[in-house]
Amino acid sequence: MEKSPSSIHDVIERHLGLLVVLTVAVISVGGLVQIVPLSFQTATTQAAPGVKPYTPLQLSGRDIYIREGCVGCHSQMIRPFRAETERYGHYSVAGEFVYDHPFLWGSKRTGPDLARVGGRYSDEWHRVHLINPRDLVPESNMPAYPWLERTALDARDLPAKMRALRRLGVPYTDEEIAGAAESVKGKTEMDAVIAYLQGLGTALRNVR
Repeated sequence: MEKSPSSIHDVIERHLGLLVVLTVAVISVGGLVQIVPLSFQTATTQAAPGVKPYTPLQLSGRDIYIREGCVGCHSQMIRPFRAETERYGHYSVAGEFVYDHPFLWGSKRTGPDLARVGGRYSDEWHRVHLINPRDLVPESNMPAYPWLERTALDARDLPAKMRALRRLGVPYTDEEIAGAAESVKGKTEMDAVIAYLQGLGTALRNVR
């Protein structure tokens, strides 16, 4: 005699191990169905028009941006809703971030979204804002980062970092890697962060 669906359900609920195995199996299949097709879509695996790998200075700035926890308060993802696109610009697409390792997408917005901040303000504006945000935005609760202006950029690991990124698909040339340290000579951590911010979202900034 075949078991009824209710009795099968009862057996699963009474056996914790079986429940865990079946739950993992269902989640795995669902995840694969969603994720695997994305790996074969051009829109998610190739750079969007105008998107280029980070320069050595921008790459260093991105690492400092992560180190200082900026990503914890500023999202870099514009969602495809009218209120989002009217305020920030074109919604984020995967092709903008194919050279990002790791990705910095997120919805946390203690501060404004930075996905399209590139070119909106001058370098000097960013410099003043990072040294003391309240000089420009009195109501800001963002911490100040004055030491970035005084700290020389350490480029010793930059060539190795670029070689590692090349293994992940970022098309850095041997010449770019060899000249990376020299290209950022004399720069500060402040210069690097500003260079990174000024490059964010510029490829799709004028697309609506």
